[in-house]
Order: sequence, then structure tokens, then C-alpha cells
Amino acid sequence: MKKLNSIYIIDDDPITVFGLRKMLKTVTICKDITDFENGRLALEALKKRIELKIPCPEVIFLDINMPIMDGWEFLEELVCLNIPEKLIINVITSSIDPIDYKRWNDFRLNCWHYLNFKNKPLYKLEATDLSRVHLAS
Repeated sequence: MKKLNSIYIIDDDPITVFGLRKMLKTVTICKDITDFENGRLALEALKKRIELKIPCPEVIFLDINMPIMDGWEFLEELVCLNIPEKLIINVITSSIDPIDYKRWNDFRLNCWHYLNFKNKPLYKLEATDLSRVHLAS
């Protein structure tokens, strides 16, 4: 099992949060799994961690469509933060709009962090959801 210090789940759907927590228990050991109903709450918590010099979560599961601050707005703010570690950010969505995929790809190509794209519902977690897998070219 993969051992992680911290994971954030940013999603306003309690069923998705419940499902992710249940799946995470089967593939990782992590005592700090924190969920947020919107990007604003998660961003504030992340900034507080940075201010207190607490390591950032290694993995973030990020919904796109949420009230107050959506996933795209969260990503726009996140890329401006001074985070030296590369985070693994799993963008999760029920959207089938090709514009969302294109927008994710634009972020992926211009972002220091690793970004994955997952469609809801999530049935299982892959290795790349929790760690960066380097494939031979």
C-alpha cells in the first residue's frame, strides 16, 4: 500500500467524497484525508499550511463544478502559490463537455504539478492517481 501524509478531496457531492474515502482506504495509508465543499475552503487551508510550514497534501482530488469557487478557479489560484513540491491533482468531473477536457489539458501543459483527468463516477483508483508513474518513452 502507498503511504501518504495528506490528501485533499475538494468536492461538494457527499456521495463522491464518501466513495473516494472508501477507495482510498483500500490503496493507501493516510491519516490526514481532509475534504472541502468548495475550492475557496481548500485554498484557505492550503495557504494556512504553507504559512505554518506544514507540508502540502501530496494528492488532491478536485471536482470542477462546485459553488463559491469551482475547480478551475482553484487551479488558477493554486498555480500562483509557492509550492516547491509537485502535487498530484486528480481533476474529477461528471462533465462530458470537450471544453472541460481542453481546459484541463491547457492547465496540465502549463502547470508545475501533475494533473490527471478522471470522469465520475470513479470505480477504482489507479497508481497514477496517488503517485507519478514514469513511463519509458
